[in-house]
Amino acid sequence: MLPLAERLRPKTLDDYIGQKHLVGEGAILRQMIENGNLSSFILWGPPGVGKTTLAKIIAHQLERPFYTLSAVTSGVKEVREVIDKAKRSAQMQSGIFAGQTDSRSPILFIDEIHRFSKSQQDSLLGAVEEGTITLIGATTENPSFEVINPLLSRCQIYVLKSLDKEDLLELLHRALTQDEHIMSLGVEVRETESILRYSGGDARKLLNIIELVTNSGAKVIDNETVTKQLQQNPVAYDKDGELHYDIISAFIKSIRGSDPDAAIYWLARMVAAGEDPKFIARRLVISASEDIGLANPNAMLVANACFDTLTKIGWPEGRIPLAMATVYLATSQKSNSAYLAIDKALQTVEQTGNQPVPLHLRNAPTKLMEELGYKEGYKYAHDFPNHFVKQQFLPDELQGTKFWEAQGSPQEQKMAEWMKFLWKTDK
Repeated sequence: MLPLAERLRPKTLDDYIGQKHLVGEGAILRQMIENGNLSSFILWGPPGVGKTTLAKIIAHQLERPFYTLSAVTSGVKEVREVIDKAKRSAQMQSGIFAGQTDSRSPILFIDEIHRFSKSQQDSLLGAVEEGTITLIGATTENPSFEVINPLLSRCQIYVLKSLDKEDLLELLHRALTQDEHIMSLGVEVRETESILRYSGGDARKLLNIIELVTNSGAKVIDNETVTKQLQQNPVAYDKDGELHYDIISAFIKSIRGSDPDAAIYWLARMVAAGEDPKFIARRLVISASEDIGLANPNAMLVANACFDTLTKIGWPEGRIPLAMATVYLATSQKSNSAYLAIDKALQTVEQTGNQPVPLHLRNAPTKLMEELGYKEGYKYAHDFPNHFVKQQFLPDELQGTKFWEAQGSPQEQKMAEWMKFLWKTDK
């Protein structure tokens, strides 16, 4: 019998759960599919949110030949073989030969495209550029880091989100009411808190948990049953390497919680499992900016130096700078004031729209702009004591708004005291 996740894999967009910003009514991918004008793109999102399913639905609805490769098992040879097959398929279907493109070109789906080497990605460029294939890539990693720029420039990037509570509950209901095997077991759902929490926005995890619980003979899905089964089978629902998301979460939270021993342990788990070192190093850079921040700005330098050193010395010696950076970040004072400040500012921008820049802060490259008052009244800070002069910098409607607030570290307290001294206010 096929796994539950495969049995319930949707065949049409109407059956697809989640990602309404991409496939809902009027959304970009739905319009592309309905118009039949499909261009190459990369789907970026966490595991279990429907990247592979979406690619298959698109190919099915557009009635395109569909080829698939896994970056884990395929090399340049396999890529070229598939491209040759796609060329022959296009020629057979439309009679279009080399030098011409077909709006109904075959689809090549590459799972985990971030694992492709530069040479493997280079081998795709010609076929994508000529329209021999329409490329759909799937990745759990930021394409900006893992996909070469020439390929990025030929593809749109669409971000998929973790499924929310409503999506997961809909999927749970579908499993209980549409899968014949699950229906035959007469399973009753009494509580959903645990199954939703352990699923973590991952549809495949949720379905694997359902399968695990029902295969154990349980007739009731509740918090106790789910927790008990997962504790007894800690990796049973962790397929396709998804455990590394749980471990990286524990790693970052241990750093945030200033526990160097736990952080080093989770680092060792990742190293022992063969995790991509650059994946770990990028998370350290993120942690340095998000969790240590202004409490110790040197943390960003250390994390970046770790990333740079790792690329120079390779593996296995690279584990040492990773360990150094991990301990340094875990033992540093913490502050997320900059993280909170930018999020608050972004929220304000969303709520208040495009507020006009005060005239005295604008440049005046033309005479007309000078006549309109651009730059008039601007005071050059370096002409004043302490290289500071009090003047308005925020838009009129936002005067007095505070985005950044110092937290408890000595570094930030010094910064806050200096600002108070300059402004002679509580700002």
